[in-house]
Amino acid sequence: MAVFETNHSSKVLDDTIPLTCVIESAQNVGSHIEYIVRVQRGAVVENNWTIKKRYSDFVALDAELHMSNIELAIPPKKMFGNMEREFVAERQLGLQQYLNSILEYPLLASSLIVKRFLNAKSYSDNLRETALQHVSMIFRSEPKWEVVEPLHNLGWRLRKHYIVVKPYENPKERQLLSWNDYGPFKFLPAKELMAVIKLLPNLQHPFIAPMEFAVANENGGMVIRSFYEHGTLRDYICKCKPKQAHFLKKYARPKTYCVLETREIQRYGRQILEVLKFLYDKGLPYGHLHAGNIVVNRNTCQLLDLENWILGLPSYYKNFFVQFKKLQKMESIEVYSFGRLLYEMAFGEQLLKATCDTFPQHCPPDLRSVLELLLTSEACKNELPTINDLLNHPFFSSIVLPQSDKPIFKIPSKLKESIKSAKELLEKHLKEEQKLINQLKRLTKAKEFHMSEGEKLRRRKTKKKEKALENSKDDSSVSNSSTSASQIVGP
Repeated sequence: MAVFETNHSSKVLDDTIPLTCVIESAQNVGSHIEYIVRVQRGAVVENNWTIKKRYSDFVALDAELHMSNIELAIPPKKMFGNMEREFVAERQLGLQQYLNSILEYPLLASSLIVKRFLNAKSYSDNLRETALQHVSMIFRSEPKWEVVEPLHNLGWRLRKHYIVVKPYENPKERQLLSWNDYGPFKFLPAKELMAVIKLLPNLQHPFIAPMEFAVANENGGMVIRSFYEHGTLRDYICKCKPKQAHFLKKYARPKTYCVLETREIQRYGRQILEVLKFLYDKGLPYGHLHAGNIVVNRNTCQLLDLENWILGLPSYYKNFFVQFKKLQKMESIEVYSFGRLLYEMAFGEQLLKATCDTFPQHCPPDLRSVLELLLTSEACKNELPTINDLLNHPFFSSIVLPQSDKPIFKIPSKLKESIKSAKELLEKHLKEEQKLINQLKRLTKAKEFHMSEGEKLRRRKTKKKEKALENSKDDSSVSNSSTSASQIVGP
């Protein structure tokens, strides 16, 4: 167990680290053309590899991604002359642009379809089968539920698997089981982690979805909660239901969507801020706030997946907030994520960039003032407001919440210390990752400047001046030598 605890984070792949691709060349292998693609994972230069793909492989990829409703411009087919050098070069450029457009969309880039296309070796395992085996092992000691059906492609996480179950005591009831392998940010020791997970079903809060059962073992964690037929807040916004289709079809670019009324945004925002404050007062970070982790029931929103942070899973918005030096503390990450959630509720679509400096004209001024505090480039470069600051903002403080039962969640002091240490380790890791990203940005910027047309012109002019100066010196030297020679020879 000690070895497992020590080396876990270094062995587990972070599926959220972005991939970038460059098609370096194309080669004729007889009957077809192969494109050599170099793939880079994240900011560590050594994390790269090459893959070989035919045009038909790209066509097959495009067919799988078609359900997303995102228009991806793949170069067209050509029956004749498709081996000619000029055409291959043109197609290579088109395929490069095609890959770039895919990786610009977070949901596409994080899908198993794209991961296996670019990194088949790391995603060759049957993740579903492995998850079912882990769940079966737990059910041997907890024989209280019966499997109804697995729900494939319900969410964006590659290693999170959902199964509809029914309790033997009430076979008409439907509950949702979720299994997740440990993530790369598992910093809680195994003993303490299992203890915290077992505490979660005891948590009572009006704005947290209750758990029926929670357990963790050496492989990951399993949670059972009520199955919400109407789905999450994102399902509501995208006008779909959880069992309807693949998550790419539901969420990548929905054909129709709805936006929330300002009063609803105020009420739900206030509820979310209250529950975040409660968790932080208890010393338990959340770190996974987004519309897919919220359910709405009778004008009340409730958070899902409190277990994610404990299991070490990366955040949905990690690739965005990791770009900013000031977003290094868990609370600032919650606040930034809260801003992105408000944006989605207000405009019916996810923000695809790290920041937003202009908002639609129809955005109410009071809501705009909150979004500007949380999402603008200037805000993210400086200190974001705290959770308490937002609770005191007029947009949320004007909402009066009805009286409810007092929240209950008791965490032993020893576990609180372990959670605090794990949170500090995560923040330290985040800081180191941000440092690597900033170093890569500086190197990339310097390289782009070095290869810019203006810099190339400047270097050519400098070289020309140096050559002219050198020639001038040579001419002067020859002239001096001739003068000296004539003086030696004499009349």
